[in-house]
Amino acid sequence: MPHLYFEASAAVITLVLLGKWLEACAKRQTTDAIRALNALRPATARVLRREEGAPKGEESREIEVELPVERVRVGDHVVVRPGERIAVDGRVTAGRSHVDESLITGESMPVAKAAGDRVTGGAINAEGLLTLTTLAVGAETTLARIIRMVESAQAAKAPIQRMVDRVSAMFVPVVLGVALVTLAGWVVTTGDWERAVLDAVAVLVIACPCALGLATPTAIMVGTGAAARHGILIKDAQALELAHAVTTVAFDKTGTLTEGRPSLVAVHAATGQARDAVLRLAAALQRTSDHPLAHAVLDAARAEDLAVPEARDATALPGRGLEATVEGQVLALGSGRLLREMGADAGTLAADAERLQRDGRTVSWLIRKPGRDGGRAELIGLLAFGDAVKAAAREAVARLHALGIKTVMLTGDNRGSAEAVARELGIADFRADVLPADKAAVVQELRAGGAVVAMVGDGINDAPALAAADVGIAMSTGTDVAMETAGITLMRGDPRLVADALDVSRRTVATIKRGLFWAFAYNVVGIPLAALGLLNPVIAGAAMALSSVSVVGNALLLRRWHASAQGGNAVQTKPALRATTA
Repeated sequence: MPHLYFEASAAVITLVLLGKWLEACAKRQTTDAIRALNALRPATARVLRREEGAPKGEESREIEVELPVERVRVGDHVVVRPGERIAVDGRVTAGRSHVDESLITGESMPVAKAAGDRVTGGAINAEGLLTLTTLAVGAETTLARIIRMVESAQAAKAPIQRMVDRVSAMFVPVVLGVALVTLAGWVVTTGDWERAVLDAVAVLVIACPCALGLATPTAIMVGTGAAARHGILIKDAQALELAHAVTTVAFDKTGTLTEGRPSLVAVHAATGQARDAVLRLAAALQRTSDHPLAHAVLDAARAEDLAVPEARDATALPGRGLEATVEGQVLALGSGRLLREMGADAGTLAADAERLQRDGRTVSWLIRKPGRDGGRAELIGLLAFGDAVKAAAREAVARLHALGIKTVMLTGDNRGSAEAVARELGIADFRADVLPADKAAVVQELRAGGAVVAMVGDGINDAPALAAADVGIAMSTGTDVAMETAGITLMRGDPRLVADALDVSRRTVATIKRGLFWAFAYNVVGIPLAALGLLNPVIAGAAMALSSVSVVGNALLLRRWHASAQGGNAVQTKPALRATTA
């Protein structure tokens, strides 16, 4: 009675299905980050609505109505009770509390919120009752954008994956050819058709390209998910792959390495001018701007209770400052470059400006442009600003240096201010008085020198440099333009996350390479053994299933990655409702 191999066919099918089931279970774990983020979306919100049917002569009062979050509109007033999850992006209009944003930004400490502060949907309110004005709902919320970015990064193909796809496309016909050669070889040499068919089937069973196809996408899914849990959003797989090779990191200064909340520390009037007039006119110009320096000037004017006049025909001067018409005269406020271009004489204020710049202050010049009758531009005064360096900035730079990465600082500020910050942070290479277009040129220059460059910035003026860099890294505390341009977004303004972003990229690429090695190793060892008749189909089926499971299991090791920046806090797979009392 010949052997019919009924049990072999059943065993092969069983082992293959078992392997697929284990693989599916493992792959579900790679999407934990997406499921955790989706779980942050509350289904309902408490909205204030005018009570209908109030008696005549009585004013209708506002009552709380619980509505599905899909029915909330921009401008609605939403009430958030202690311990509840915030349903919308909004601005606090009443109440004080602390908000736990750790599941979105990775920041473990609750953040104090009061009237005027922005809050993000998905965060947890702690001890206070808050009333919010809705700023964004549905697909426009920060949480929805984060989910879209993570999903698109996980679905995108990295450059290395495209190479693997090409190898896999050639792999299948090659294996079919090897199986035919095995069949023919055993028939010719032994005449045993039964053994020839079994060994050919063993070749087909063990030579499965699944492991090759799984190695890259699973590692990218787990890597981007792990990064998202710690406040690092990777927009595309290419940025994740390129970041591991970065050799130079270029930092913008204001808002990236410094707090970005400068204060006015000095006002000096030119000869024949009054200090109060300098501050009052400068405040009039800055009323038209949303720049951090503008807020500092306006805060100082309010503190001194000065009457600030209106400004008309305000025009931004990129990289230099701005100008407008105030009380019938055309005034300009800006950098030393603007002073030189207008041909104004610094006069006795030159020495004051030099001293302030040596102390690391940013100096702005207030200039009166010549009228229609000609003449020279006239200097009215100068304003000096101080911006504190972020507490974590020095550690961030030191960590990059420890990784063997060179750091460069680019800023539009004067050389004295830039040198003081660079010296404090330990950055040897810095470029001062750099216009937005020049930042991109510096990045291109670094790349031309053979460096793989990551640019870190937060403002509109950083967008060209972010686009010019191999990898753009934007702070979410900055502008939407910067975040749209960058491949990686840091959800909190901690520069230490830059090193963490590069580290997770290195770990992910190492995991991809390790997975590809094992996938190739299984095939390189298994196919010859099967062709030589040393593996029966059952063992081949088990080995094929094990190869796919081991590659996915290797990728899942990335889930153990943690950001080194203090305050990092992983997203919980099943986030619990919790209130933190300050």
